[in-house]
Amino acid sequence: MNTPVTRYLVVLMRRPGFDQALVAPHMAFLEELRGQGLLEMSGGFGDRSGGAYVLRGAAGLGEAQAIAARDPLAIHGASDVAVYEWNTR
Repeated sequence: MNTPVTRYLVVLMRRPGFDQALVAPHMAFLEELRGQGLLEMSGGFGDRSGGAYVLRGAAGLGEAQAIAARDPLAIHGASDVAVYEWNTR
Protein backbone atom coordinates (compact mmCIF):
# COMPACT_ATOMS: atom_id res chain seq x y z
CA MET A 1 0.00 0.00 0.00
CA ASN A 2 1.27 3.46 -0.85
CA THR A 3 2.20 5.71 2.04
CA PRO A 4 0.49 9.13 1.89
CA VAL A 5 2.82 12.05 1.19
CA THR A 6 1.90 15.53 2.37
CA ARG A 7 2.06 18.19 -0.27
CA TYR A 8 0.52 21.64 -0.31
CA LEU A 9 -1.79 22.80 -3.06
CA VAL A 10 -1.69 26.54 -3.67
CA VAL A 11 -4.68 27.85 -5.65
CA LEU A 12 -4.60 31.40 -7.03
CA MET A 13 -7.73 32.99 -8.49
CA ARG A 14 -7.37 36.26 -10.35
CA ARG A 15 -9.12 39.29 -8.89
CA PRO A 16 -10.89 41.90 -11.04
CA GLY A 17 -8.38 44.26 -12.58
CA PHE A 18 -5.64 41.60 -12.59
CA ASP A 19 -2.32 43.19 -13.63
CA GLN A 20 -0.77 41.09 -16.39
CA ALA A 21 2.61 42.70 -15.64
CA LEU A 22 2.78 40.58 -12.46
CA VAL A 23 2.92 37.32 -14.42
CA ALA A 24 6.66 37.59 -15.12
CA PRO A 25 7.60 38.17 -11.44
CA HIS A 26 5.23 35.33 -10.46
CA MET A 27 6.94 32.99 -12.93
CA ALA A 28 10.37 34.03 -11.60
CA PHE A 29 9.16 33.27 -8.07
CA LEU A 30 8.04 29.80 -9.18
CA GLU A 31 11.43 29.15 -10.81
CA GLU A 32 13.11 30.17 -7.56
CA LEU A 33 10.95 27.64 -5.69
CA ARG A 34 11.76 25.00 -8.30
CA GLY A 35 15.47 25.68 -7.84
CA GLN A 36 15.08 25.21 -4.08
CA GLY A 37 13.34 21.87 -4.62
CA LEU A 38 10.05 23.15 -3.19
CA LEU A 39 7.93 23.28 -6.36
CA GLU A 40 6.64 20.01 -7.76
CA MET A 41 4.35 21.30 -10.50
CA SER A 42 2.48 24.43 -11.57
CA GLY A 43 0.14 25.64 -14.24
CA GLY A 44 -2.63 27.98 -15.25
CA PHE A 45 -6.28 27.11 -15.68
CA GLY A 46 -7.57 26.82 -19.25
CA ASP A 47 -10.12 29.59 -18.72
CA ARG A 48 -7.37 31.99 -17.48
CA SER A 49 -9.21 32.52 -14.17
CA GLY A 50 -6.11 31.58 -12.20
CA GLY A 51 -3.81 28.67 -11.59
CA ALA A 52 -2.24 26.42 -9.02
CA TYR A 53 1.03 24.99 -7.86
CA VAL A 54 2.08 22.12 -5.63
CA LEU A 55 4.68 22.58 -2.92
CA ARG A 56 6.64 19.71 -1.42
CA GLY A 57 9.09 19.68 1.46
CA ALA A 58 7.40 22.38 3.53
CA ALA A 59 7.56 21.67 7.27
CA GLY A 60 3.82 22.20 7.64
CA LEU A 61 0.81 24.19 6.54
CA GLY A 62 2.09 27.36 8.18
CA GLU A 63 5.34 27.23 6.22
CA ALA A 64 3.47 26.52 2.98
CA GLN A 65 1.22 29.53 3.65
CA ALA A 66 4.29 31.69 4.33
CA ILE A 67 5.85 30.58 1.04
CA ALA A 68 2.65 31.36 -0.88
CA ALA A 69 2.46 34.77 0.82
CA ARG A 70 5.79 35.66 -0.85
CA ASP A 71 4.28 35.11 -4.32
CA PRO A 72 4.13 38.47 -6.15
CA LEU A 73 0.47 37.76 -7.01
CA ALA A 74 -0.27 37.59 -3.28
CA ILE A 75 1.97 40.51 -2.29
CA HIS A 76 0.26 42.83 -4.79
CA GLY A 77 -3.26 41.54 -4.11
CA ALA A 78 -3.71 40.48 -7.73
CA SER A 79 -5.06 37.04 -6.81
CA ASP A 80 -6.92 35.38 -3.98
CA VAL A 81 -4.62 32.70 -2.59
CA ALA A 82 -5.66 29.54 -0.75
CA VAL A 83 -3.26 26.87 0.54
CA TYR A 84 -4.47 23.35 1.25
CA GLU A 85 -2.69 20.48 2.95
CA TRP A 86 -2.97 17.63 0.46
CA ASN A 87 -2.32 14.02 1.42
CA THR A 88 -1.39 12.35 -1.86
CA ARG A 89 -0.51 8.81 -2.84
